[in-house]
Amino acid sequence: MGLLSADNHTPRPSSQPDGGPDAPNLARPVTDLADPNPERRWEAALSARGEPTGVDAVLARLPVEPDLAVRQALFDALAATGGPVAARGLVDLLRSEDAHLRNEAIAALAELPDDVPDLIDTMLTADDPDVRIFTVNVLRDLRHPQTTAWLTRVIAEDTHPNVVGTALDHALELADPAMAPAALAARTRFADDPYVAFVCGLLLDRIEGSAS
Repeated sequence: MGLLSADNHTPRPSSQPDGGPDAPNLARPVTDLADPNPERRWEAALSARGEPTGVDAVLARLPVEPDLAVRQALFDALAATGGPVAARGLVDLLRSEDAHLRNEAIAALAELPDDVPDLIDTMLTADDPDVRIFTVNVLRDLRHPQTTAWLTRVIAEDTHPNVVGTALDHALELADPAMAPAALAARTRFADDPYVAFVCGLLLDRIEGSAS
């Protein structure tokens, strides 16, 4: 079975909506997130940065916001504010049918190293394998001390070859010797999957090479 490629998120632009003012009004109330004018919504999103009381409104606006610049500002506000409510809301967006929302949710979650770890266990056991794949992508960019342990767990235990294949891809960057038993187990577990077998071989070779 071939690996389903995960979404690739793109860097967040800092541009404002077309026709935006040179000097944004940084005191817009959160209620302006629903304003018909995208410039005012963008300014309201900027005003929401670092404001925990605005997190619910920002999360509610994201799925219905049509302007990409405003969306970016909303995601930036969540990443700048953080907290468990923001993190849980971003995790919920991993189930969205909108690829842009998923990609930017992955990027924003990776900027919340203090809030995301408490959710990783739940994310890695989600029923939807796509959510588990996106979680592995969050781990790639989270740069957390537990990243190796989490990836090793996925490789050793996950039942979906695409999830394991994604974890193996990221494990290649680490090539931690502790991953070797998990890679051997995955190669046995998915003996009929040529991609998993191939990446397991690459990982084991890289681990062996780093030890010599």
